[in-house]
Amino acid sequence: MTIAGIFVILPLCLALAAFSDLFTMTIPNRISAILLGTFVIVAPLAGLGMSQIGLHMAAAALVFAVCFFLFAANVMGGGDAKLLTASAVWFGLNASLVTFLLYVALFGGLLTIVVLFLRRQENTILASGIPFPRVLLTAEKIPYGVAIALGGFAAFPSSPLMQAAFAQLS
Repeated sequence: MTIAGIFVILPLCLALAAFSDLFTMTIPNRISAILLGTFVIVAPLAGLGMSQIGLHMAAAALVFAVCFFLFAANVMGGGDAKLLTASAVWFGLNASLVTFLLYVALFGGLLTIVVLFLRRQENTILASGIPFPRVLLTAEKIPYGVAIALGGFAAFPSSPLMQAAFAQLS
């Protein structure tokens, strides 16, 4: 795997997770595993030292701790918690993690409003015959993987890993 993997892995995994969550309300565990595993491979290739990699792992541990609490309180789904944790490792323990989490919260709020609106229009949508993911209307949860993906797309260009990759290409 080359440094180009940095430009592809996170966005591809986030897109797959978003589509899976949108259409099935599940996020496959392998997506989070791929994100964690490939980070361990690409981080040294991008020039991150062991202390920097440790800070990235600390970011994932911190996000996991919060997500575990939210999952235990039945506020967050397990797939969302794993995806958020696996994505956090790509941002590290710095301002880009805060940016990522703020984007996720913003997109999550907007997504929730849209989904709740659509659910109120369920009969109209179904009667119209427009192809629509029925699970989005009938499930009692929000496909938060979509918000995580959008937050990741928005914050990724300013992440330390992306910046390191750009520096190596220059």
